[in-house]
Amino acid sequence: MSFDLTDLRLFLHVVESGSITSGAERAFLALASASARIRNMEDTLGVKLLTRGRRGTQPTEAGQALVRHAHNIMQEWERMVGDVSEYGQGLKGHVRLLCNTATITEFLPEVLSSYLTAHPNVGIDVHERLSSEIVQDLLEDKADVGVVAKNSDVGELTTFAFRTLKLVLVVSPKHPLASRRRVAFAETLDYDFVGLAEGSSIQKYLEAHASRVGKRINYRVRLRGFLAASRLVEDNVGIAVIPETAALRCKKSMNLRVVDLTDSWATRQLILCVRDFAHQPLHIRELIEHIREPAAPPEP
Repeated sequence: MSFDLTDLRLFLHVVESGSITSGAERAFLALASASARIRNMEDTLGVKLLTRGRRGTQPTEAGQALVRHAHNIMQEWERMVGDVSEYGQGLKGHVRLLCNTATITEFLPEVLSSYLTAHPNVGIDVHERLSSEIVQDLLEDKADVGVVAKNSDVGELTTFAFRTLKLVLVVSPKHPLASRRRVAFAETLDYDFVGLAEGSSIQKYLEAHASRVGKRINYRVRLRGFLAASRLVEDNVGIAVIPETAALRCKKSMNLRVVDLTDSWATRQLILCVRDFAHQPLHIRELIEHIREPAAPPEP
């Protein structure tokens, strides 16, 4: 078999990016060299691995099979290096971590900072997704670790307790809802919203619950980040639903009212998910142990 780990790593980069050009850049290879390596793999295996279409470069059925095996080979390689090197300076690892908006902004910065400081040779790619998308990507081996809601159908993935997320309503003191201590989400939909940018997982989550009560969220403006949204809420441009941790932090420097939501879905238990934890590379096992909820045992 005349291809190696570099070829497998390149192939995975091409599939994940949907482009041979982008895959070559990620693998730090010239485009001509990357194309030649892909052709060599196809010639060696005797099958077409990639097709090009409107959606970019996509794996064929044979290519999808190679993706699964390549992921397994790369993970076993990293696990071998990690186990042999233990905590030595030679350990180099990479983690693909998927989670929702609130996890990225409210929970990860501090725990990832301390982990990365202690593991200078490990890199982490963090991407935002919905819980259902995260589970699917984990099952298809497109990600290593995910953070999802506890009630998600995670199949045979190994799970660990992570954090509790509570969503609350923030309003200006001038707003009609400012005098309320608790309110149902359906009731808030009669007012204008300051929302997060399109594609935000938390906003998709809220839109789904609005749809369930036969209503839509009326956005006056959509911004990136809870801080920016809260600034406009303070000026009574609209109301917003954000994590309680973000609301209390913004309330220290802004004139805001925080109103609890009566809906049961507004409080969510978050869990970490991973395929077959015991067989993950050392740096992934260490990451999960580092960021999981303190003193919480793994769930079956």
